[in-house]
Amino acid sequence: MSAPNITRWMGIGLLGLPLYGALSFYSSLDPQPDPNTHYGAWARHVTTDHYVLEHLFASSLGLILAIFGTFALGAYLATSRAGRMGLAAMTITVFGSALFLLVGGVPTFAAPEQGQMHLQGIDGYREMPTILAETAMMATMGVGVLLMLVGNVLLGVAVWRSGTLPRWAGALWVAGSAFPLLGQIYIMLPIGADSTLPTVPVGMALLVVGGAWMVYSVLRRPSAQAVAVRAEPRVQ
Repeated sequence: MSAPNITRWMGIGLLGLPLYGALSFYSSLDPQPDPNTHYGAWARHVTTDHYVLEHLFASSLGLILAIFGTFALGAYLATSRAGRMGLAAMTITVFGSALFLLVGGVPTFAAPEQGQMHLQGIDGYREMPTILAETAMMATMGVGVLLMLVGNVLLGVAVWRSGTLPRWAGALWVAGSAFPLLGQIYIMLPIGADSTLPTVPVGMALLVVGGAWMVYSVLRRPSAQAVAVRAEPRVQ
């Protein structure tokens, strides 16, 4: 049985990165109204089937694919000049993504119920006091976003320093990650509007380009097994 082409498998895993960007870009094209200023419009938006399916199969699925892609990128960077940084960045990014995914599932299923209550004239939900669960959710999201920001910046730097991946693909990854994550931090601030910012689709477009560039670079690179076979001396 022939040995698996590890490089090709890593390249396939890296497909999760541009797919994450593409799915998140699609989900950002139809931003929800700010519930702080347009609660009725927000309620009508979140009670549609499109909202649930978009969050489930675009936002959440995209982040799951990003986790797989990050594992593949960390594994590929492990043998490069930035191996330690790549593995550390992979760990930080995946941990932050898992925390964000934990919180991201809440509005997918809870927001439609909240919106339906408002449309049926049940307004007491908005006057309910803040409890520990809500505070813990916001804290978890805040930690997850910060870890994702730090981890993705380090991933981009590791790509730049790796010597095996295109430098500017790493730069695009840093910029593409910073735009939406800094926007998410702004949303969480008291002055922030709870709606998708215009920087999100811009950032996701950069992630698609940077991620696809890395995939192309890895898939066109010969595998270690192929290099070893070509390097073996031929018996005359």
